Amino acid sequence: MVRVGLTTERLVRAGAELADEVGFEQVTVSALARHFDVKVASLYSHVRNSHDLKTRIALLALAELADRGATALAGRAGKDALAAFANVYRDYAREHPGRYTAAQLRLDPETAAASAGVRHAQMTRAILRGYDLAEPDQTHAVRLLGSVFHGYVSLEMGGGFSHSAPDTQETWTRIVDALDALLRNWPAR
Repeated sequence: MVRVGLTTERLVRAGAELADEVGFEQVTVSALARHFDVKVASLYSHVRNSHDLKTRIALLALAELADRGATALAGRAGKDALAAFANVYRDYAREHPGRYTAAQLRLDPETAAASAGVRHAQMTRAILRGYDLAEPDQTHAVRLLGSVFHGYVSLEMGGGFSHSAPDTQETWTRIVDALDALLRNWPAR
């Protein structure tokens, strides 16, 4: 019998909160069952296994990031849009470290195509249209931005900059300035 009040959405949200508390790698159906003080078997009517749970948490995180990105980009263009978009990723990672890690989960092609990850790519390309980049340079720039944002955030979350000056916010601002300058002066082939 399914425990009253347990739904797939409630389990996924609880899994996302658990990921933020203990780390995405530690989220399992067993851990979630302990959280709700239920038997593991009672959760299998909502999620197939731990991978299914983690995929659902990843999809939730991607949707949350896309919603924040859309809000941040509204009415912005150029460097202002670039900075707003970059800050969405950094702020989300700081607020929700487990969910941010979940958003990096490799999804199967069918799931990825139906996910909010598509919205991320569309928003990134919308920003890049302001820099007048055509293909294939636009794709190269999408990859560059994703690499820089994720790389910096991952290093910062891992404590990679905690014992050195200058302040990480100053570095972040300079990185966005440098990206803006690069995008405005994209090298010709």
